[in-house]
Amino acid sequence: MAQCVQSVQEFVQDSFVPMVAVLCSDEAERLTSKNKLNFAELLRPFCRLTSEGHLRDPNNQLLVVKNLRICVTKVVPSTAPPLLGAALSPGQRHHLDQVVLSCQPQEGAVSTAVAAGDYDLSFNDEALKCSAPWFSSWKDALTEACASKHFSASTPWFEVYRENFLQSMPASDHEFLNHYLACLLVVSSGEAAPVEQFVKLSQEQHRIQHSGDFTKPKWFIPNTLKYYVLLHDVGQGDERRAEAVYEDMKQRYGPQGCYLLKINSLVAEQEEQIHDLWTHYLRSQDQADDNVGPAVSSSVDKSGSTTQEPSADTGGRLEQDSASASREADITAGGHGACLTLSDHDRIRQFVQEFTFRGLLPHIEKNIRQLNDQLVSRKGLSRSLFTATKKWFGGGKAPEKSVSEPKSTGGLLYPPEAPELQIRKMADLCFLVQHYELAYSCYHTAKKDFLSDQAMLYAAGALEMAAVSAFLQGGAVRPYPAHYMDTAIQTYRDVCRNVVLAERCALLSAEILKSQAKYSEAAALLIKMTSEDSDLRSALMLEQAAHCFINMRTRMLRKFAFHMILAGHRFSKAGQKRHALRCYCQAMQVYKGRSWSLAEDHINFTVGRQSFTLGRPEKAAQAFKQILTNDSRQTAAQQGAFLREYLYVYKTVISRSGVRLPQLPLPCIHGAATRVYFGHERRLAEGEKQAATHVSLDQEYDAEQAAMWCKLEEQLVAAANRGVVPANFQPSQCYLNSQTDNLRHPLAVVEEPVVVEVVFRNPLKVPLALSRLSLVWKFTRDTHAAAAAEDAGEELVSNQDTLEQESRQTDDVLTTETILDFHLAPEETKMARLRVLPHRTGCLSITGVVYDLAAASPAETPDDDDGNKKAPDQTFAVRQSREIPHAAPLTGLLKAETIIVSGKQDLKIRGPRLNHTKEDKMFVRYGPDRRLEPIVTPPMPLMEVFFLQFPTALLCGEIRKAYVEFCNVSGVSLCGLRVASTHPEFFTFGNPSAGTPLTPLSPASAENFSAYKTLAAAPGSGAACETLVSADDFGPTSDVVDVPVGGTLEPGHSVQLPLWLRGPDQEGVHEINFLFYYESPDKRSKISHRVVRHSVFICASRSLSVQASAHASAIPPQQGQDQDGGSTLVFIDVENINTSDAGVREFHIVQVSSGSQHWSLSKCINPAKDKDCKVSSKERAKLCFRAAPCKARRASLDRAEMFTFADVNLSDERIVSSATPCGDFFFRCRRTSKACRADACSSGSRTPSGGRSLGEDLVRVVNECDRLDLNIIVIWKAYVVEDSKQLILEGQLHVALQAVGEEATSLAPKQDTQEMVLLKFKSDPPPPAVPPSTQLSRLIKSNLRYSETYAHDFAHDSVCVVPVCLVLSNCCRTDVDITVDLRHKTTSSEWSECACSFTWVGQTRYRLALCPRQTRHLELQACFLMPGVYNINTHAVCAAPCLDGHHRDDANAQTEVAQHGAGPALIVITDSSQ
Repeated sequence: MAQCVQSVQEFVQDSFVPMVAVLCSDEAERLTSKNKLNFAELLRPFCRLTSEGHLRDPNNQLLVVKNLRICVTKVVPSTAPPLLGAALSPGQRHHLDQVVLSCQPQEGAVSTAVAAGDYDLSFNDEALKCSAPWFSSWKDALTEACASKHFSASTPWFEVYRENFLQSMPASDHEFLNHYLACLLVVSSGEAAPVEQFVKLSQEQHRIQHSGDFTKPKWFIPNTLKYYVLLHDVGQGDERRAEAVYEDMKQRYGPQGCYLLKINSLVAEQEEQIHDLWTHYLRSQDQADDNVGPAVSSSVDKSGSTTQEPSADTGGRLEQDSASASREADITAGGHGACLTLSDHDRIRQFVQEFTFRGLLPHIEKNIRQLNDQLVSRKGLSRSLFTATKKWFGGGKAPEKSVSEPKSTGGLLYPPEAPELQIRKMADLCFLVQHYELAYSCYHTAKKDFLSDQAMLYAAGALEMAAVSAFLQGGAVRPYPAHYMDTAIQTYRDVCRNVVLAERCALLSAEILKSQAKYSEAAALLIKMTSEDSDLRSALMLEQAAHCFINMRTRMLRKFAFHMILAGHRFSKAGQKRHALRCYCQAMQVYKGRSWSLAEDHINFTVGRQSFTLGRPEKAAQAFKQILTNDSRQTAAQQGAFLREYLYVYKTVISRSGVRLPQLPLPCIHGAATRVYFGHERRLAEGEKQAATHVSLDQEYDAEQAAMWCKLEEQLVAAANRGVVPANFQPSQCYLNSQTDNLRHPLAVVEEPVVVEVVFRNPLKVPLALSRLSLVWKFTRDTHAAAAAEDAGEELVSNQDTLEQESRQTDDVLTTETILDFHLAPEETKMARLRVLPHRTGCLSITGVVYDLAAASPAETPDDDDGNKKAPDQTFAVRQSREIPHAAPLTGLLKAETIIVSGKQDLKIRGPRLNHTKEDKMFVRYGPDRRLEPIVTPPMPLMEVFFLQFPTALLCGEIRKAYVEFCNVSGVSLCGLRVASTHPEFFTFGNPSAGTPLTPLSPASAENFSAYKTLAAAPGSGAACETLVSADDFGPTSDVVDVPVGGTLEPGHSVQLPLWLRGPDQEGVHEINFLFYYESPDKRSKISHRVVRHSVFICASRSLSVQASAHASAIPPQQGQDQDGGSTLVFIDVENINTSDAGVREFHIVQVSSGSQHWSLSKCINPAKDKDCKVSSKERAKLCFRAAPCKARRASLDRAEMFTFADVNLSDERIVSSATPCGDFFFRCRRTSKACRADACSSGSRTPSGGRSLGEDLVRVVNECDRLDLNIIVIWKAYVVEDSKQLILEGQLHVALQAVGEEATSLAPKQDTQEMVLLKFKSDPPPPAVPPSTQLSRLIKSNLRYSETYAHDFAHDSVCVVPVCLVLSNCCRTDVDITVDLRHKTTSSEWSECACSFTWVGQTRYRLALCPRQTRHLELQACFLMPGVYNINTHAVCAAPCLDGHHRDDANAQTEVAQHGAGPALIVITDSSQ
């Protein structure tokens, strides 16, 4: 329940005050009329006494009366019969309606707020602002109220209603509280015979009270107090005569029964400014006078004085209306009390006190004593009823809480002399003078008597006042009997059918319960008083019940909101639109943002309609906006109605405000999803040409891809700047979104469009039609940044002015593209790409979008099969030309007419959250997002790239020739064309210096044209053709390739270059990315370079698997063909692993080539010399080649990076492997594999920085011994029939042999998953570098030279001695210590028998050292005792390299490693004697 201005005790006391009547003579009325007042109105501001009064009760106990107020009214007798029933008259209802309607929240009042859990509610004069969800600052009102214990929101309209309702109740016979206790007889001192006038007025009062002709007013007791007032005009009257008359009056009526009141002391010459005290009282009184019904009605002023007027007929009503109109003019004009001074105010105040203390209170005390004596004498009770009731009821049991159904409710009427009424009359007198204890006793006694007589109306009144008296006693005398009030309300409403008395009882009880913090009981009581007979009363009760729910210890917010909505509905039915609007807006604070979507829609819709009805279309538009922008669960038909009403209201707002482009709420724009593209969109494929993919808005942003492109661009920039990336390098950004770096201004180019992709979302279930959709921009005509432009005061150019004036915009600065029609289906998210074309340099800022919004009427929307409305294809109509008056009701919409509203929406993009400094982490701060603020730079070159005959599927290692075309489509020449790729081994532009094969005149003539440079050769020759080339001839070692376009590409020119492609070595789908880089000749441009991206997917299928291995030849160098260090055997296994259905059945190995700095293939060892090497599906072939050190190496020691290419052709043609493209792909693949090996080495264990160990030196020496570094190139051809045409596929596979004894393959190694290892907090020391024994066993080649058959005459000589030569060859490039032991016995069981009866004679152990590539012969002698077959290879050769030139001694001989032998050496010994 809302907070009241008065306390509960003051409110209850002021509800029941002593009533005093006034009868004035005509002359007295004339004197008071000088102040535009009658006598009763003159006294009204002074009716509350500021001093205490005293009287004695029947027990002679002194009683103090505090803060007493009396009600003084003019007597207007009435003969109309009293109204039967409980309802208020129409005039009274209209009066209460006007009272509530006129009392609205004050403008600018401080709002009251309450915090409950996570709810923050605010209440003030402008509830629509504070509670509506679109009002951003409503939380500012919570600073002071959150600390308060109870919620206190003032509702003055309820207080005014309550006060007027209580004081407008007519006098009733069952109670005497509003009966007159006294009558003031007022006569002017200027009368000819004042005393006679007093006699006439006294007789008139007696006639009105006792004649029985008048039903109204009612008098408290028969002997009414008459108080005689002589009114003297100080300005015009004779003061001596007035004093004389007053002395006569004191003789007649006594000093306590009369008074001389002097007024109008203000002289005309005085100019005393005195505040008007009467306007506040007279305004409400005048409203009551103007709205009385046909029966007697009471209108109440603030002081509580009541004026009763009789009903009037039609003529009387017209006269009354005219009088009221003139009186309203007087009230508006003011000037009340114009002839009164402050002294007169004091005299009037003194008069009221004298009358009350000397006349009224003694009169009441006298009547209380008389009534007490009468009751005691009649009932035979003790001397004082006070003591008796105290004895009887002081500690008695509580009264009954309910009443039984009476036999008769309205037929029983007590006579005026009835003892029951005398008790009630005495109780009312005690209550009026604040003697609540005696009043409670009397009410309790009367209640029992009334109940015993089944006089339910009287009993209910006694129960009501007994409860009020018990409450007003204060202290802990007795608790407030709430059940008395409940019983009284039930009796009034259900038994007596008197809703008015029940409402009065409920108002009193609710206020009392609220003061005791019993908000739940108060709310239940108020809700019970709601009914269909009075919407205003129900609305006020529901609102107060809602305030009770929010004041509970545990605030019931949802009940508060629900009852506020009910109150708003009843206010609306009662015609109280502003109060209804306020209730709905306060309820919205509870429902908003908490998934109560349907409740929010209902509230917003009602708020919108009420606001529009009240002439607030702006607020109505805001309310309808919430329905449309929130995710609503309404049906499509309902949302369509919402949309049409919103457009109607919004058009009204625009017409009133004069704003041409207001902010529109529909459709929703996802600002963070806005994407910007700078430049022309790429051209699609033209015939056989395939355009570079580059960047487009159709592509999804990938952070990994962006990082990859940035890395490629860094490589290109570094290549263009001598290997150094500039410090101010920024990657090119022609495509911006929420994930890109938008902290700096992007760069656009003159005459290149800026495309902005805006994401629109239709939150409704009905279609939206947008037209004339375009961008709103601002442009600064200079070349500096936007901030510098603002500081310099540059003039901004914007298209918003031309759009608002609907004039044709000029295109000299920017050309803006307009989308004529843009349709959004229900709940559709759709993107619109809007373009602007800058024509001048400067700073561009795109601020928003502008468009026309329309909604199709239901008549234009056809039904679908389910009966729902379908969105039409075109929802546009001719723009509405007529003006819609702002006061037109919403129900007056022409539904057959399409409403179009022009407006805009701002593109608001919030930057990334800052998290760099401490302040950024403590507070929520966001950086700038400048994706819509580009700087337009001068013209730059623009290149387009096209590809011809570019394949999408290749075999692994397949060579295919394609063509690439570079076109300069700008007006500026370009230079410095380069390209970088993620797969540099995939392509090559060729090397003219290394020999490029002939290029066909056109790509169409390239069918079956070999991609290699070929020469005629004799088939099956087996000898290799060697060519010495430099690696520098095939470009730099980096992954950046210069495109040979001949320097500068002029504007409008294009160049077409061949491009050789090689299929990846690993099967699968490969994404290959190209980044083309080019520059402008003008180095002063803000854009240093531009790039073109191209991504292609290549599907690689299996072709051949090549495995190669190298083994050292066992033939000594002297017997072989190579005299410079020995030869090596190379074995190549070729397997057809192609399993696709591409028509490839067999592969032909046409040539095997090698490329190396140290070794080369010298000859093919082919047993089948005349057979072609073919490998069908799942077949395998093995080839054997002899490799020898390069002969040309010695002659080219002074040249770096010289490679020897050796070609061994297996067909009738020779492919020049050192020319393009074979040589290009050789070097590219070699560089890639070398980088992979370097990465593998860098990720392995490293030696500590303390120096290399002995083991590492040994490993290095051994590796040098076995190092081969021989790259094998296997060139193949395959014949495929496709579309009745035979195609020849060519390809080459690479195998890198690094060392002797190792195997290598052409297939890319599979990456094994890394096993889980235990986490170690302390790293283990690296293991010592120990070379493998297989490598140390190949340091020395040993061979025995002897005669294989030897004849000896054993009969002549029993011992046969055969000379044997042991040849030792050093295969290393370092000195080797060798130990030869002839006493060694073979461990082979196979040749153990052949070695029997055989021994070496002479020196059996040798120690010697061999220099690099040195050969030495040892002469040995073998001794045989009998003929047979012997294996003389029984010696052991151990060797160890000499490190740092130090030879090993015998002590270190154990570190030598046994060397591999050449196999068994068999000798046949025959006996020549046989």
